[in-house]
Amino acid sequence: MPKTLNNTWTMPAARRALLVLTFLTAACYAQTATNSSWAVLEAGLGQKNSTQRLGAIRVLGLIPDDPHAVELAEAALKDKNSSVRAAAATSLGQMNATGANASLKEALHDKNLSVVMAAAHALRLLNDPACYDVYYEVYTGERKNNSGMIAQEMQIIHNPKQLAQMGLGEGIGYVPFAGIPWGAMQTIMKDRKSGTAARAALIAALATDPERRTGKLLVITSQNKNWVLRVAALEGIAKRGDSALLQGIEPRLSDSRREVRFAAAATIIHLDDVAKAQSGTSTKIAQAMLRVSSAEIQPTTTATEATK
Repeated sequence: MPKTLNNTWTMPAARRALLVLTFLTAACYAQTATNSSWAVLEAGLGQKNSTQRLGAIRVLGLIPDDPHAVELAEAALKDKNSSVRAAAATSLGQMNATGANASLKEALHDKNLSVVMAAAHALRLLNDPACYDVYYEVYTGERKNNSGMIAQEMQIIHNPKQLAQMGLGEGIGYVPFAGIPWGAMQTIMKDRKSGTAARAALIAALATDPERRTGKLLVITSQNKNWVLRVAALEGIAKRGDSALLQGIEPRLSDSRREVRFAAAATIIHLDDVAKAQSGTSTKIAQAMLRVSSAEIQPTTTATEATK
């Protein structure tokens, strides 16, 4: 066989063999690295030092769609350290662990408020409405004592210093809507000890709660003496899109703060657009029903005339 022909047949085979070998080597290396990585995390979770367990559990949120990561995080919800339990709940939300809803709902009965709030936030990320009762009850201070939380911890909403401590560190940090004024963020950052950030976080989270009582709460909060909370409530109402709340926020057009007036104006315009859209839809439905009714009556009338 000519040398050139021999090369034609042998070189592709050699290349294929090399590619296969490279692939197998890479796969073997990747599997070894993965096994080593799990070993590192599991070793961290097994440490007596709670700080080390906390560090290991926090990063599980970086591993979405992995059953073992979910399993480890759910197990950590039973950790004796409350910070580890809160971090476990946060990680479950970050990894979108839809199968962990039951475990997170059980964590809502934890005796530590930080764990409860982290579990509620995770459930919110999973689109589970169970979170809204917690947000509402913690904000208003009406959470039932038999739910597992001790009465003293329920008073935290009235203690600015304690509220500030739990507000930004456990997964419910205030993530402002697009229209929140920069001045509001400056106020929050300058006055961290007031608990404004945590309260604003609760209001922001309640925006999509379908309960009617929450709509009333947002209107009441739009009258709060703290202008940042007034803005947060107005933006929550806008996001909620309930035109029935329009009348309750009209007075904010004359608010002493420019930022509140702007937020109120935008919210009112949006709710008016929603009301018009709803009215237009209702009109079209009514017209369609009328056409159907007319079509049903017409044959009857014609039949009656024919009989005569």
